[in-house]
Amino acid sequence: MDDDAAAQERTPDPPTFQQLLGMVGKELGVSDWALVDQARIDQFADCTGDHQWIHVDPDRARRRSPFRSTIAHGYLSLSLLGGLVQDMNILPENTLAAFNYGLNRTRFISPVKSGARVRLRCRLLSMEEKAPGQYLMTVENTLEIEGEEKPALLAETLVMLYERRKKG
Repeated sequence: MDDDAAAQERTPDPPTFQQLLGMVGKELGVSDWALVDQARIDQFADCTGDHQWIHVDPDRARRRSPFRSTIAHGYLSLSLLGGLVQDMNILPENTLAAFNYGLNRTRFISPVKSGARVRLRCRLLSMEEKAPGQYLMTVENTLEIEGEEKPALLAETLVMLYERRKKG
């Protein structure tokens, strides 16, 4: 079975808003693996202006870093959450909009070495209706590193969801 077929086989239909309200404490899903290669790290450095050698100088990192490799910026690892979660099919189908609302707690546990693969595991911590058709979702995100015991990071993200309502 190819990767696309495997992803389709394990990707459930998206939950409804009502179903999400009953899923507090449960795992929402696990993403596919994503490669964090040197090109991605360099692009992030160019975008942010953070060209610290531990991220962008493989020769120096091999000689002087305790990791013997360049590593991804912590904020690069954190920024991967948005793209990985979109592929997990966990937002209700009738979502009009979803906005980053903030972070409650973020911890960078282990560095992501250049060439590593990561994946995201999400667990719903809370789902609160703020107004008719408006929900605040709090999700525990664990960014796992393939072959590593400890995750790259743990982050509680807040997402404001707006439900597409029937006109009537």
